[in-house]
Formats: sequence, structure tokens, C-alpha cells
Amino acid sequence: MKKLIDANVILRYLLKDDETLFKRASSLLEKVKVGEEAVIIPESVLAESVYVLQKVYKIEREVIAEKLRELFAYKGIANSDKKDLIDSILLFGQTRLSIVDCIVCSKSINQRLSLTTFDDELKKFYITKQKTTLKQLTRNP
Repeated sequence: MKKLIDANVILRYLLKDDETLFKRASSLLEKVKVGEEAVIIPESVLAESVYVLQKVYKIEREVIAEKLRELFAYKGIANSDKKDLIDSILLFGQTRLSIVDCIVCSKSINQRLSLTTFDDELKKFYITKQKTTLKQLTRNP
């Protein structure tokens, strides 16, 4: 049976700042790592985790991206939008865009959806990224 986890499970696992809660989170997520358990991490939980790590704990976005990318690579992460979220995490680590903008951008590109936004930075990045993605698709049909 799949389980849904919240940001607190991810935060305790990554931060190891509460021994008792870390052990409980680790017990589950180490099973997820090898595929013995299946969990879903909603995009809202990803966004909250990034926000807390960045704003409360002052962790650099590149480090956040690396740790979350590793987590999303676990065999038991069962999100149907797993590729979108991994791409979002990678974008977050490579840009100055918010995690929410990265999610929107990744989903629109991966699902070939038009993106409508009034955010000039997001719009500029989306157009550039979309052109790059389209070039890669036409080279590798």
C-alpha cells in the first residue's frame, strides 16, 4: 500500500535534527530507497520542504536540489509526476526561480502545455528552456 508523506518526514530525514523523528523517518525512507515501501510526495510537500530548508534553515539551493534529487531517485517514490518533480528540483538548483515556478515550468515543458504567466523572469526562462527542449527532441526522435 502506498503512503503519502508530509514535509515534516522529509525535513527530519534530511536534517537529522530530532533523533527520535529522524529514526522514524529513516525507518520508512530507507525502505523506500530500495523499493520495499512506496510513498507519494505531493508537489505541495516538495514546495514546503524547499521553503523550510531555504528560508528557515538557510541551506543553499544547490544543496537542497542535490538532497531532494537523491530522495526522488529512491525506487519507492511512486509519484505519477515523478519526472516533472525531478526536473523541477534540477531547475531549482540551476536557476534563481522559485520551486513553484520550477514546477510550473517543468510540467508545462514535459507535458507540452503552453505556459501563461505575467512573471517576466519565468516567461524568459520558459521560452529559452522550451527552445532547448524542442531542439533536443528533434535531434533525438
